[in-house]
Amino acid sequence: MSAISQQTIDHRGPDFAAVGLKALNGLKTIFKTEEHVFIYPASGTGAWEAALVNTLSPGDRVLMFETGHFATLWKKLAEKLGIKAEFIEGDWQGGADPDQIEAYLAKDTSHEIKAVCVVHNETSTGSVSPIAAVRKAIDSAKHPALFMVDTISGLASLDYQHDAWGVDVTVSGSQKGLMLPPGLSFNAASAKALNANKTAKLQRSYWDWAEMLGPNQTGYFPYTPATNLLYGLNEAIDMLHEEGLDNVFARHARHGAAARAAVRHWGLEVLCATQGQESGVLTAVKMPDGHSADAFRASTLEHFDISLGNGLSKVADKVFRIGHLGDFNDLMLVATLAGVEMGLKKADVPHEEGGVQAAMQMLA
Repeated sequence: MSAISQQTIDHRGPDFAAVGLKALNGLKTIFKTEEHVFIYPASGTGAWEAALVNTLSPGDRVLMFETGHFATLWKKLAEKLGIKAEFIEGDWQGGADPDQIEAYLAKDTSHEIKAVCVVHNETSTGSVSPIAAVRKAIDSAKHPALFMVDTISGLASLDYQHDAWGVDVTVSGSQKGLMLPPGLSFNAASAKALNANKTAKLQRSYWDWAEMLGPNQTGYFPYTPATNLLYGLNEAIDMLHEEGLDNVFARHARHGAAARAAVRHWGLEVLCATQGQESGVLTAVKMPDGHSADAFRASTLEHFDISLGNGLSKVADKVFRIGHLGDFNDLMLVATLAGVEMGLKKADVPHEEGGVQAAMQMLA
């Protein structure tokens, strides 16, 4: 916040180049890529649209996997753009299934499917898709489709490797693991994706990568950037490297495991049922039958001043979500879980006491 509050400078002036270049180059270290990363003054939804309009044409088929609410929203956005989005249905209790994706692509012998779109960390469910395995599935099917990944809530919290995992377009945003306010979104684009941009026919202006490439070489943008958020982004990247990315990922994994230990001790159920795909970013908790998640959340907010995430669309009023990402430590997690446990008791939700202690034992 201190970095963001600095005096705004002229985004066409000579001093801005250092700010822009540091942000553009610094993001490459977070995405783990040598390719170009585009920065937009927009939410993650804008980055979703940018990924699609820069690489696809009207009527193109794309394959998506129903991991949860945000995968569904990406599909709806694609359809509004005139793209034929096809869903592999999921149960919202795990990540994308590489075997199903491979089987689907293997049937597309004429290669009409132009892209495969997967959500890395599904914020609505607390599940993580095995991105490297999905890449292997696409390759095993010998399919030329572009591979696009949404890691809006995964980047800088979970290990992510744009280049090594063979992703063509990665989508992310500022307000999760990068610890910033909302307002910045990103596309990391492979050489294959940049080549697709040259022939893509979907209309674009604000989102056009081609307009960005030239100015970005010297640290500038073709239109007004979110200057003060870029100050914050540069500070956030420095903070992540000061801790060390591997340490950041390990911390999130520990917090996810401790949160799940508490939930299971309470006798409640973690929504993500696929072992090994549970998220270190957040934990979605299923409410017992006959109990309203939203009523519980409202009671907990009123009595203990703790705000828990709500269930979205298919799981509305059925789950609540505990976030444990970004600038977060053991003490903050224990306090959060204590608030949840007191909230369960206050709302008369059936549970076994001692979940906080189970989490503390795991953290120790």
